[in-house]
Amino acid sequence: MTQRPSRLSAEERRETTVEAMIDLAAEQNPSEITTSAIAERMGLTQGALFRHFPNKDAIVQAVLSRVAERLLSRVDRAAAGTASPLAALEAVFMAHVDFVADHPGVPRMLFGELQRPADTLPRKMVQALIGRYGERLRDLLGRGITAGELDPALDVEAAVQLFIGTVQGLVIQAMVAGDVARIRRDAPGVFAIYRRGIGGGGA
Repeated sequence: MTQRPSRLSAEERRETTVEAMIDLAAEQNPSEITTSAIAERMGLTQGALFRHFPNKDAIVQAVLSRVAERLLSRVDRAAAGTASPLAALEAVFMAHVDFVADHPGVPRMLFGELQRPADTLPRKMVQALIGRYGERLRDLLGRGITAGELDPALDVEAAVQLFIGTVQGLVIQAMVAGDVARIRRDAPGVFAIYRRGIGGGGA
């Protein structure tokens, strides 16, 4: 059991709860994680945990909110430090891969929420994250076309779907292999194929 500092602010406690949930999701099926297991990972009683979250669904919603903020912030920073739209696309791809490798519990939670048959709030949050991510990709692809880096006849919507699907494919392969680190090894070669497909040239 991981011991956490006992004197934390309410916000710090919420953050450590989010981290505990993500850590546990990397080790087991997220749907099977209990509030008891989360509290134990944090070194708390369930009663102490419930002072900050009324139930597991509230914890899941907090996790998804933090994940969206962190992932989008990371890819925005990666894109900002590049010299061209095509370079930004590659930087976003690699930043996303690094995020998954650093937080392997995240994709397990996202995939789990998308598999829910009901139109739940967590599922809507995942869909909203994918939508916001797609907007960033559309902007970069559009700028790449304008700059002459990409095929002027490129189907932008298809390119967005392929970008996201390519990352998801890498994640699934890594999960099947039980080797999260492979996603970093495989990403450069996979992106090179994507780049050629959208008319970006490259090796």
